[in-house]
Amino acid sequence: PETQGNTERHIGSWLQKTGKRDQIVLASKVAGRGSAFGGLTWLRSDGASTRHTRAQIDEAVENSLKRLNTDYLDLYQLHWPDRAVRVFGGQTYKDYEQDFETFGDILEALDAHVKKGTLRAIGVSNEFPWGVMRFLAESETRGLPRIASIQNAYHLANRTFEYGLAEIAMREQVGLLAYSPLAQGALTGKYLDGALPAGSRKALYNRMQRYEGPGAEAAIRGYVALAREHGLDPATLALKFCDTRPFVTATIIGATSMDQLKVAIDAFDLTWSEELEKAVNALHIAQPNPCP
Repeated sequence: PETQGNTERHIGSWLQKTGKRDQIVLASKVAGRGSAFGGLTWLRSDGASTRHTRAQIDEAVENSLKRLNTDYLDLYQLHWPDRAVRVFGGQTYKDYEQDFETFGDILEALDAHVKKGTLRAIGVSNEFPWGVMRFLAESETRGLPRIASIQNAYHLANRTFEYGLAEIAMREQVGLLAYSPLAQGALTGKYLDGALPAGSRKALYNRMQRYEGPGAEAAIRGYVALAREHGLDPATLALKFCDTRPFVTATIIGATSMDQLKVAIDAFDLTWSEELEKAVNALHIAQPNPCP
């Protein structure tokens, strides 16, 4: 709670100092149903659990604009659904409670901001095939804004996006913004054998359970070994894998040092070979999606 909004404040300060707003694509999100995460009540002025109601969307948009020192956002995303769904790491279906804001009502709330010019495009995040198609159907039948993107986890150890969403992304032109392409650093191999590098995400927050399930370590070892066999940094292999998928619009990188940033940027210059493609697919078949 104490750091909520700081990323936007830092970016807003940078934009104000540099005057480069027109040179970047600026995106933000509004939190979806927060009940699976303790309500996330600190995000709302009235202390309510987060939902995609019109009032909460209005408040979230206005607060983001203020923190970012801008009068519009290029992309605004619904950060996980308003309906109850399985959360990170879940692999089985459950018939959850069915009370949720309708897709049409959510789009109407966003449309009000699109018409005002405060939002240029809209997208979804941590969404599922049914949700994407319902949003698209409502847009088509009611003339409401169409979702332009989907930001979901996608990496060598989690290719579940390919099962139901990749075809939608391609045929409906809803490109994937792939987050956690390094599985929060796990695919670099830096946590293998119980290692805990100082300053790493795991050392600071210990929220890596999603990447420590059955079969995860064996799969990660396989990808790290493959990278080294080809003289590559494991991060390079993982990032370029995402970049070469036809349904991926952008691969979201993260870095805590200039060295990490250089590796991440340079990864996109790698020439992806058929040999690498066959090798990563063989590893995937042997140990599919251990980190969903």
